[in-house]
Formats: sequence, C-alpha cells, structure tokens
Amino acid sequence: MTYRVCFVCTGNICRSPMAESVFRARVAEAGLEDLVVVDSAGTGGWHEGEPADPRTVSVLEEHGYDSEHTARQFLPSWFSRLDLVIALDTGHLRALRRLAPTEEDARKVRLLRSYDPAAGPDLDVPDPYYGGRDGFEECLEMVEAASSGLLAAVQDELEGRAA
Repeated sequence: MTYRVCFVCTGNICRSPMAESVFRARVAEAGLEDLVVVDSAGTGGWHEGEPADPRTVSVLEEHGYDSEHTARQFLPSWFSRLDLVIALDTGHLRALRRLAPTEEDARKVRLLRSYDPAAGPDLDVPDPYYGGRDGFEECLEMVEAASSGLLAAVQDELEGRAA
C-alpha cells in the first residue's frame, strides 16, 4: 500500500519543491521509494507550469538533490488520495485546512517544522522568494532538519499499516 505525502507552500516554486526534493532523497536513502510517493503543490496557481525558482534549483543541486520540478496548484480533491499534507507555514496550514472537504482530511495537514524537535515555537519556514540566496540556504537547512522526524513518522505509519 502506497503512502502519499504532498508538500505545500504559496506558489510551489521555492519551499515546497525544496521540501519535496529533500524528502524524496530521504525516502530513497531509507529504501522506501516503492512505498512512499512524494510531491508538492502551491496554495495558488500563479506559477503553474513553471520550473522551480533558479535559486531553489541551484541550492538543491549544490547540496546533491534533484531539482526537476513543475509548479502546480493544490486541489481539494487531492485530499482523498493523500495520507499527509505538509504545510510550510501557518498561513498554508490554515488555507489547507479550510480547503479540506472533511474533518478527517483537515487532520492530514501538518506543519513541516513540527517534525523538528529543535525548531522552537516558530514553526514557519520563511519564504525566501523576495530575499537573497541566504534565505534559500536557510530554507534548505530547516527542511533538512525536519525531514528526519517526518521520515520517522511516515515509517511508523507504514509499520502500523503492516501490523
């Protein structure tokens, strides 16, 4: 049985494709690529059909991650096929929970940094779009820090399904 995770930010060209790429690499390292499907989307469709921001691409590639990406908008109908919807900030969390057709679907939405025990009280991954390259590096650090905890949670879910 496939476990499906979708990362969501605003335009799907910076934070969510970065999270998708990093988490897909973690899934592959754990040998779970046949069990876990990872993708991403945006709360809006402003960049639909476009590649990831060039700064996202360069930061990912410099750190050894895949940067292949095409932006798309998250649709409420996707909730039925997803197990987990990962929001990159509290604004996305609220928007996604409002889009959720059912309470069960709303419970699928989580903040990425909630999986990082060292994150502290601010669980938002700041939007690097209007800043310099440093913001993209910071975004990657936050994504990487949360990905281990997220992978452990997904592995627990998969073990629970097998039991």
